[in-house]
Amino acid sequence: MARRTVLFSPGDRPELCRKAPATGADTVVFDLEDAVAPARKAEARAAVADLLADPEFDPAGVEVAVRIGAADAATADLDALTDRDLRRLDAVMMPKATVESVRAVADALSAHDLSVPVIALIETATGILDAPEVAALGVVDALGFGAEDLSADLGATRTAEGTEVLYARERVVVAARAAGVEPIDTVYTDLDDAEGLRSETTFAATLGYDGKMVIHPDQVPIVAEAFAPDSEEVAWARRVLAAREAADDDRGVFEVDGEMIDAPLLARAERILDRATETETETE
Repeated sequence: MARRTVLFSPGDRPELCRKAPATGADTVVFDLEDAVAPARKAEARAAVADLLADPEFDPAGVEVAVRIGAADAATADLDALTDRDLRRLDAVMMPKATVESVRAVADALSAHDLSVPVIALIETATGILDAPEVAALGVVDALGFGAEDLSADLGATRTAEGTEVLYARERVVVAARAAGVEPIDTVYTDLDDAEGLRSETTFAATLGYDGKMVIHPDQVPIVAEAFAPDSEEVAWARRVLAAREAADDDRGVFEVDGEMIDAPLLARAERILDRATETETETE
């Protein structure tokens, strides 16, 4: 399934977690890491475990994930979750992912008889360097880019332009695409700046990202719309694919609207129509 919108919900707010699937997000992430104060970790673990074990909680068409803590906290989080008879857990999100930490989580998941994929958050200097190897691990099916934590790790200053994290942002996309997993872009922290969110999401799409992490339900429709192809893109893609059908089988290149179309542009047209189909399906 597409993960265009990945919504975080604090694990110590079970009433918000229960409502999260109704926001329209593709994936909801019950957060046991940054969104929960250390003194409330145990409470959050119990609340999330209760919700995932509740037979009445079974949202259709929405991926349900849990962001566990890093290092020793990951073990405690998984222990607490698997202490209950979970009825729903589709993925685990691993913060500050490195090759070593993801392998450790994979072993822990296996020890707990949990067969779920890992969304690996790449948000440290080591994680950026490890990104290709992390993406290639069998348990990983998506890479998330975390600009805020990375900036702190680097000692960089966050700017509106984002040039301080651009190399890392692009490296995560390249690593994800090389391994055939989804790239998911970083959060946008200004909740009052809808236009800024829309602009940044559009830019993320040009870099090759499939989705974006969001921290408030109001951000969900803005991000979803920004990732959806516009009518001109869809019309172009349909003309390209129609021309391919009409072309001779042995022609590797053909012309559409004065533009020479080859394999990379065919792939782009197919991706555009795939995204358009997903959007149309969700709005029916």
